[in-house]
Amino acid sequence: MNPFQRHIDACNDLASPAGLIPFRIGAAQVGWLGPELARALTFFPREVHFDAQGAALASRLRSPGVRAEALAGIARSLAERGHFTLRDEPFDIRATPEGPSLATLDRGALPAFGIAAQGVHVNGRVMRPDGLHLWIGWRSKAKAVAPGKLDNLVAGGIPAGLDAEATLVKEAAEEASLPAGLALRARWVGRISYVMREETGMRRDLLHCFDLDLPEGFVPKPNDDEVERFELWPAARVLDAVRDTDDVKFNVNLVLIDLFLRERLIDPDGAEGRALRAGLQQGP
Repeated sequence: MNPFQRHIDACNDLASPAGLIPFRIGAAQVGWLGPELARALTFFPREVHFDAQGAALASRLRSPGVRAEALAGIARSLAERGHFTLRDEPFDIRATPEGPSLATLDRGALPAFGIAAQGVHVNGRVMRPDGLHLWIGWRSKAKAVAPGKLDNLVAGGIPAGLDAEATLVKEAAEEASLPAGLALRARWVGRISYVMREETGMRRDLLHCFDLDLPEGFVPKPNDDEVERFELWPAARVLDAVRDTDDVKFNVNLVLIDLFLRERLIDPDGAEGRALRAGLQQGP
């Protein structure tokens, strides 16, 4: 197998939604339910209705706020029964990436409901005479997800009420001590998506990718407990880590493959490059 393609395949290991039940808010499908969660939702007949098309939030719940309140109550009850762990981070629920927020739901419940989440990832770049270098973060070994793995300079989910740019500024300050003025120089370069099997359901992620060119003298510093330290690596060393190891966080591999294609560190015009580019667009 192509050593880069294996990372894309690992993030897209749910071949089809066969056996899953569509979940709707109004007429819009927003998620997918596994059989176990669907059975659990039958205990909430006032909030969730079942029909030939699947499951839907009750039509009497008309406003995003009322829907959010109903879903929060359901999520608390399901978490108490062990279906998932809440994270106290509400995320917007949208039928399409650009669509309006129809409700909110705790981040920890999103995979169980098969609801898409959006996030931001920032490549911290430094151009030196000997070529492109990238700031790499070492994730805390106490992190619940991918402990001790290599990460982008800045990354984080987009919480309810914020857009990608506002999230970038917030996460840049929290994770790497970047001032807002510097963070706002980041350039949006595209987005990638994937659909990944998780223990509680399916992870549907859309990642907004940014490049940030940093001055030679700037050194990012951890400002929370998510990153242990940052190191500046030649881009070729980062490519080697993605190609030859499993040291990089699963979805960060995809963000870096996108960068390698754009920087022509992987030939984007060859068969390998075209296949990799197509593989980066498989989710919501």
